[in-house]
Amino acid sequence: MNRFKETFKEGSGIKMLLISILISGLSYGLYKGMLDNFLAEVVQMTEMDRGITEFFRELPGVCLVLILAVFYMFSAETMYKAGAVIMLVGMGMHAVLPPTKVLATLAICMFALGEHIQLGMKSTLTLGYANSDKGGAALGMQSAVSQIGTLVGYFVIVIAFSLFVKDQPYTLFFSIAAILAGVSMVFAFRIKGKSQTDSTKRRFYFHKKYNKYYMLEMFYGARKQVFLTFGPYVLILFYGANAATISLLFAISAIACFIASPIVGRIIDKVGYKVVMVADTLILVIVCFFYGFAHRLFSMDAAFIICCVNYVLDAVISLASMASNVYVKDLSDSEEEVKATISTGVSINHVITVFIALFGGWIWTTLGMETLFIVSAVLGLINSAYAATVKSRKQLEGSKTNAAL
Repeated sequence: MNRFKETFKEGSGIKMLLISILISGLSYGLYKGMLDNFLAEVVQMTEMDRGITEFFRELPGVCLVLILAVFYMFSAETMYKAGAVIMLVGMGMHAVLPPTKVLATLAICMFALGEHIQLGMKSTLTLGYANSDKGGAALGMQSAVSQIGTLVGYFVIVIAFSLFVKDQPYTLFFSIAAILAGVSMVFAFRIKGKSQTDSTKRRFYFHKKYNKYYMLEMFYGARKQVFLTFGPYVLILFYGANAATISLLFAISAIACFIASPIVGRIIDKVGYKVVMVADTLILVIVCFFYGFAHRLFSMDAAFIICCVNYVLDAVISLASMASNVYVKDLSDSEEEVKATISTGVSINHVITVFIALFGGWIWTTLGMETLFIVSAVLGLINSAYAATVKSRKQLEGSKTNAAL
């Protein structure tokens, strides 16, 4: 409790925000825990189909800059609430629509639209509600809360789908996830705080001082997409993992991230975002190698376990993406600028993401699974090299001091 008070401003809307994020995480845990198996087993999507579906899922992220620009007059709290409503609609579509490729993709896109609107707003609000110099700790705490809810959702899927081996209850749990999304929306509407609207009449912000942040977001979007889309599909199509197994893996990842999130946040505050950004993607190269080549080096059973371990490791190192948000805060001159820049970054990383999603399935089908993860590893190396050119907090403070003089 003391750490909570030290991290966040008194009287802010952080409590309702965190409760909403917690319940939304539970809804998402149910959803994500069964989605990949649902698409493979019920909708009968191939790896190429999955890439196409992911392409459309990521389109809302590309359009986010335009969406937020149109609704510039609304506060971050209002946009977060709008995202909650849209996510509820998307989840409800999964529960009631027939499981065809087109309709399943449409439901995924609707849910993704709300999810992407909330994505930048969550970080913006958390940083806005945080005390000075506690940005990393605040983001770490927010991430941990989300992971708690998601973790519970995963374990529910593990238990339920282990009990119902023959008749997998996809429709039932999509309905439960939709109800929880509705509850999260209710708490979202109870956030009473209201941040200032953007006086520049825009929700995105392009400035040369953020050029490196924009590039880092593109690299991050590319590397995350390979594991987000094709990581579970490798385990399902190549190794034959069922929904209970995949959800258990997600649960283990959530536990690891829950433990690691506050630690990573404090590491960012202590050693600086630059060190974290470089180290994160160097580790990714090792992860990609084993994920793509484990089946050629070990038995199928051993390779499956190795891939699962590396999937969890990728989830943990992905937490380092918080570092770029802290980097933005140090560069910015106002909270308004932070909000607009983070929203722009979310959209920018989706520009390359949609192409990785679209062509990832093609690369897997025509060139092999190994090539797909080689591409991800190369992107990781480029990301590390580029992150090494970023100025540290001390260097930024020195630059600002010199500019003032």
